[in-house]
Amino acid sequence: MRRRKLVNQINVVPFIDVMLVLLIVFMIATPSLRTGEIELPSVGQSLTQTQADPIEIVVRANGNITMREAGDSRITRDNAVRKILDLQKVRDRPVVIAADRAVRYEEVVSLLGALHAAGVKRVGLAAREGT
Repeated sequence: MRRRKLVNQINVVPFIDVMLVLLIVFMIATPSLRTGEIELPSVGQSLTQTQADPIEIVVRANGNITMREAGDSRITRDNAVRKILDLQKVRDRPVVIAADRAVRYEEVVSLLGALHAAGVKRVGLAAREGT
């Protein structure tokens, strides 16, 4: 009887077959996966849109609420919401809330809630880098 010699090679043909099948599957499936389309700027368009200056609401540590458009005088939260709605009727201006570090989080959230309930859509929070 003759003994067979062991072969020390790896058969990669099944691996190549699997890889080709996966390549074909991904080539067919990829064009149908559209997650969303974005509008990229084209030559000749400005990169930033000209926007109106934001309406700034400042909440101080002692609870006072002031607005630049109201002459930096102390106003209540409801008056601030009414004034913002009046200012946004003329043109769609964003609203920025700047709160002192010592202001309680609930006060800022209640102001955000009042603005949202009144229908103000573009509201942001001001942040400062550094210390």
